[in-house]
Amino acid sequence: MASKLIQVQSKACEASKFVAKHGTCYYRQLLEKNNHFIQEPATVDKCQELSKQLLYTRLASIPKRYETFWKELDYAKNLWKNRSDLKVEDAGIAALFGLECFAWYCAGEITGRGFTFTGYYP
Repeated sequence: MASKLIQVQSKACEASKFVAKHGTCYYRQLLEKNNHFIQEPATVDKCQELSKQLLYTRLASIPKRYETFWKELDYAKNLWKNRSDLKVEDAGIAALFGLECFAWYCAGEITGRGFTFTGYYP
């Protein structure tokens, strides 16, 4: 176990050295490539305006998302009514989707517990 810990520490050290060496170059390239998304001047007022635009744009999209939700639900009901016509592939995809949802739930629980498997900190 101690040898594994030393290996992980050495890998982490190598990764941090790589990021320290190449991080600023990557950061500059990323900003240059996405320069058209940057709002100038970057003032508090501009940030608040963009924040409000995002909020109200998302609020405006709620009716469309509501419609889409009900369409998806109707599709699922239709599949359940005609479950005798389902193929093995469809059942497998549904099972994998359920497994993925459970895995994300477990990951969220572990994260919420402070990355412990046994329980919450007092």
